[in-house]
Amino acid sequence: MNALLLDAPGAPETLRLGDVAIPQPGPGEVRIRVQAAGLNPADYKMMANGVSSWPYPFIPGLDVAGVIDEVGEGIEGWASGDAVFYHSNYTKPGGFAEFTITTTNTLVRIPKGLTAIEAAALPCAGITAYQALIEKLNIQAGQSILVQGGAGGVGGFAIQIAAKLGLEVITTASARNFEWVQSLGATWCIDYGTESTAERVAEITNGNGVEAILDTVGRETSTEGLAMLTFSGGLACVATLPDLETYRQSGTGLSLHNINLGGAYRHGNQKAMDQLGNTSRRFAEFINSKGINPMVSEVISLNQIPNALTRLAERNIRGKIVAEINAC
Repeated sequence: MNALLLDAPGAPETLRLGDVAIPQPGPGEVRIRVQAAGLNPADYKMMANGVSSWPYPFIPGLDVAGVIDEVGEGIEGWASGDAVFYHSNYTKPGGFAEFTITTTNTLVRIPKGLTAIEAAALPCAGITAYQALIEKLNIQAGQSILVQGGAGGVGGFAIQIAAKLGLEVITTASARNFEWVQSLGATWCIDYGTESTAERVAEITNGNGVEAILDTVGRETSTEGLAMLTFSGGLACVATLPDLETYRQSGTGLSLHNINLGGAYRHGNQKAMDQLGNTSRRFAEFINSKGINPMVSEVISLNQIPNALTRLAERNIRGKIVAEINAC
């Protein structure tokens, strides 16, 4: 089969297209014919650093959508032909290939009405946003939320989820993306390049601050966010936690959350992996009931992934890039 191979830790351009053996499922595993693979910042970040358990050459790719091709011994409830998507185990070969192997505890059936390409845009970014807002921040209708970095994958899903649940959504974005984030459900847009986010949030909330913040940018913005929260507000960080000394001195009774979907795989925590699957399936139900735009902005081929990951690292991509691997 065709696959993108990483021979050693490195940048996306070090990936090479190779011909490798089709993997065989063992007990408790299924083989997926990969129809589409979503691209994420986590892909190029892990490629750069490597993971101690990776055998080289290694096949990256976190977000997978496709069809079960073969079922291993002991599998119940799943069969060849089932259309699925999932956040893959990053300690093992991933989705930048024509076939891949996975266990079933994190498998999710593709929601009705979605193509495999659309489903491949969901796992990493969509499930992260859902877990942060619903399971960690416990957002409620009538509250206000600040989404730092609304034009990206996680930010775009977060805007939609919050808007569907009746929150007032404030987001940061470049001016060229204002119309885009408003179409997703943002009530207020702040140009992070020309405006003070703290001043605009204070103005919008009449000095009260917001009940929740989802930060997808980094330490500086997450630290600044501490002063933008109401008493007992909540901050969820996707990229980096705030300065913890500032957090300890905040005195506002806030809650702090660090979102790391794939961490369960690294730690080998079976209960956490099962929980990831449960969260993924609840997110799929949310999509069915509320309707969520997968935000696919570009569809590429397998050999175009290295260039697309490089562009993604430049942080000027709107929505999600998805690679079509096998014909959908």
